[in-house]
Amino acid sequence: MTAVTAHGDSLRVATFNTELSRKGPGLLLRDIVGGDDPQVLATLDVIAEAKPDVLLLQGFDYDLTGEALAAYIAALRDYGLDYAYSFSARPNTGMPTGLDMDGNGKLGEPRDAQSYGRFSGQGGMAILSRHPIDIGAVQDFTELLWRDLPNALLPETEDGPFPSEEALAAQRLSTTNHWVVPIEVPEFGRLDIMAFQGSPPVFDGPEDRNGKRNHDETVFWQHYLAGHFGETETESFVLLGDINQDRRDGEGIKSAIINLLDDPRLQDPMPKSAGSETATGDPFDTVDWTDPVPGNLRVDYVLPSADWQVVDAGVLWPDPDSTLGQTVIAASRHRLVWVDIAR
Repeated sequence: MTAVTAHGDSLRVATFNTELSRKGPGLLLRDIVGGDDPQVLATLDVIAEAKPDVLLLQGFDYDLTGEALAAYIAALRDYGLDYAYSFSARPNTGMPTGLDMDGNGKLGEPRDAQSYGRFSGQGGMAILSRHPIDIGAVQDFTELLWRDLPNALLPETEDGPFPSEEALAAQRLSTTNHWVVPIEVPEFGRLDIMAFQGSPPVFDGPEDRNGKRNHDETVFWQHYLAGHFGETETESFVLLGDINQDRRDGEGIKSAIINLLDDPRLQDPMPKSAGSETATGDPFDTVDWTDPVPGNLRVDYVLPSADWQVVDAGVLWPDPDSTLGQTVIAASRHRLVWVDIAR
């Protein structure tokens, strides 16, 4: 008996922070085509177990020609999963700014990029789909400046804007990307995938730069649904990703995630797992971080719009003593989260 049951006539949408990011450009491609990297193989096993129809990959290094993604899709095909359609675009991770973005008086460090990265594209995102993606209709908000978000919580100290007025004038909102990606599903029509990955609300100082950024990256979606960035549909979407925020536990400004999860325009299926319950007594966690701090938290979400019927949902986190449980541990600290939706 497997951890994930068949999903029949419904559509399975999943998010998975693979943590496949490597320390230099080209290294992920090397590890994929080599065919024997334990972590790469474990992530392939996890995805093959879940068999999502639409999958948001995170923690996956972006390269301009898409070679690593193409190699990974080919590897999934060997597992019997055919994702004929995909989308990715350059993330803000590692994108040079030429400015001191963390206020330590130095230039050219990973934290001086638009968001942390040893190289441009480190730890990007991609969407894989069994169904056609309308590439021409994709909305990409990755270049949106943080200060252009309504009521932005820009970091400040007693000395003024942090780290400087010049840095904030150049600072983009997205840690990785903010996308709206339309997918044409024959049985259900158009599905908008609203995808992002929030900044970890830690690794900063009293200015709470990362905490405020995480808050505003999440708040972005409510502004988007309200039409603040152009016309939008408030139905037939799924909002998903590693938000890096738990509404109850861990650090960060909780109001954004609470308001998002309570927004009547979407629904929270509250997926759970036996593995998480075994580990902590909380069945809803999605990541196994170092104990006691930050510990296990719920940070990965798949949130369908309110008009969808949720058929089933879960976190692929089986008993850690099982063979599959060991594979899941080898793949990533994050667990794949899936939701089955229908009309």
